[in-house]
Amino acid sequence: MDYQWHDVIGNIGVALIIITYLLLQLGRMGSASYTYSILNALGAFFVIISLMYDFNMSVFIIDVVWIGVSVFGIIRQWRTNH
Repeated sequence: MDYQWHDVIGNIGVALIIITYLLLQLGRMGSASYTYSILNALGAFFVIISLMYDFNMSVFIIDVVWIGVSVFGIIRQWRTNH
């Protein structure tokens, strides 16, 4: 396997999603927080960047949905605060 810059970006994205979920499960982060939704969206976006070089339809679909749900959470939180 030839490890390139887009692989690093994809792995950072995976790490962001996993760490965010772990912090949620440990009670260190709330699921309704901006931080939770932003980190999840950013993680999924980074994975999509890596998919531009080594495409996988299943991963692409889940990451697009992941971003959509995260954006929904950001909007919901914004509406709640305003």
